[in-house]
This record gives sequence, structure tokens and C-alpha cells, in this order.
Amino acid sequence: MAFLIIKNDTIQYEKYFGKYNQESIVPSFSMAKSVTSILIGCAIDDKLIQSVDEPITNYIPELKKNGLEKVTIKQLLQMTAGVKFNESYYSPFSDAAGFYYGRNLRKKIAKMKTNNQSKATFKYLSGNTQLLGLVLERALKNKTITAYLQEKIWTPLGMEYDASWSIDKKNNGIEKTFCCLNARARDFAKIGRLYQNKGRWNGQQIVSEKWVQESTKIDTSNGSAAYYQYQWWLPTRNGDFMAEGFLGQFIYVNPAKNVVIVRLGKREGDANWWEILPSLANQY
Repeated sequence: MAFLIIKNDTIQYEKYFGKYNQESIVPSFSMAKSVTSILIGCAIDDKLIQSVDEPITNYIPELKKNGLEKVTIKQLLQMTAGVKFNESYYSPFSDAAGFYYGRNLRKKIAKMKTNNQSKATFKYLSGNTQLLGLVLERALKNKTITAYLQEKIWTPLGMEYDASWSIDKKNNGIEKTFCCLNARARDFAKIGRLYQNKGRWNGQQIVSEKWVQESTKIDTSNGSAAYYQYQWWLPTRNGDFMAEGFLGQFIYVNPAKNVVIVRLGKREGDANWWEILPSLANQY
């Protein structure tokens, strides 16, 4: 649907396909996980959240009875929390489907339990990111996650278009933080540029440089994976990173080359984007 290449903060290539154009809204799917991570970093900067080492039950105390009293925010960020969650995108009975189509995510979260694993290991689960969303909502108190996104990212970055974040129900709904930010290609690219520039935008520190570095570094301690950090994928060991969404949505950032690539599609196609995107960045 869209393909953009930005080098040194300048668009080098921009093309849209089929009926899509610069103004077309595209769902992010799991690229929203990386945006959720940015907002967690902003909340820590604002001292609304004290530390990634806090247990999530500081914000969601009702989960203590489900065996999640030792799970930390960091474990959710790194996908090592050991929660029970069926991630299948093809079964209508999976937890992922229930979260995607469900009308009461807070109720579903209240039923989440531990899988009682004895050792922390990486397992990619959308339930982790929705838990992060509830932590963020509780930390924000009387402000919605969408309003916080507007305040901390959309307005300061001067996004070209409005965006939306899907919620589970019309009245008092919560944002589906694991999946469902809807925006245009150029504005997704600006999110990549923000992290390319170490959290700075036009001389203003939007999110701390420390958070950007922590979010995108290789760290295999405590069961985390070498190819995943704080809701960002790490396709190589060369310092690049990306947000990735179902069906081929990517915001790829290569700091060494000062390149950001956005690829949005209806499907991944016959392509290994984990190889193509770093290779393409190296051509610049």
C-alpha cells in the first residue's frame, strides 16, 4: 500500500499502490506495540510510572490473586512475563481474537493468569502489551491513552494527519494498545525518525535518550531475546530496529545509515522483510 525511504530526515522515495495515496489511513496492527512502549517511556520521564522494575500490581492490584504479583513492567516490555495467552490469529477462540474483537478488555485482563513457568523466557504475546496499556491507563488516571499520545507525540512531532486508536467499546473504552493505531504512512515514518534522532525532535527531547537506547539494545539477560527488546524488533546485531505489524507493516530504523523505511501492505508478499529492509538501508 505504501513504501517510503527517508535518509538524513529527507524523503528519498515515496510510492503508493493501488487505490492508496498519501492520505490513506492504514491500520498499524502490532506496530502499535512500539508506540505503547514510547508512551511508557514518556510516563517514566513524567514520573507517572517510577521504574520498569515495578511490579504491575502496583497499578493493577486485582491481578495479585491470579499469581501475577511478581511480574514487572520490564517483563511485559520484553515479553518474558509468563502470562497465559493464546496468540493465534487464525482461531476465533484464541485470546488474541477475543482481545481484537472483544467489547470489554478490562474484564478479560482481570482474568489473565500466570503459566507458572519456573524460568523467564521470551514468548511474543499481545496480552503483555494490553497489560502495559492498562498499567499506562492507571498511571494516567484521568487522561486517556489517546490524549497522552496526542500530547506527547502527535502534536510535538507536527504530524501531518489525524490518527485514531481503536477502543473496545464506545463508552469508557480502553485503547487496544497491542494492535490498533490507525494512521498515514508519513506519520508512521515520523515515529521512526523520532527514534532515529534518539528521542529528539526539532531541539526538543520528546522521550529520553536513555529510554530509546534501553528500548532498542540487544539484551539477553533475564530470559529476553536477542532480537527483541522493549516492544521493538532487532533484525540484526548492527544497531537497527523496527516496529512490525501483522500482514507486513514495518517502521524500520537504521541509525548507522540514518535511514528510516516504512512499508505498509495488505500482506507480506513473497518477501523476507527482515533481510530486505537492512539490505536496502545499506544501499544508502
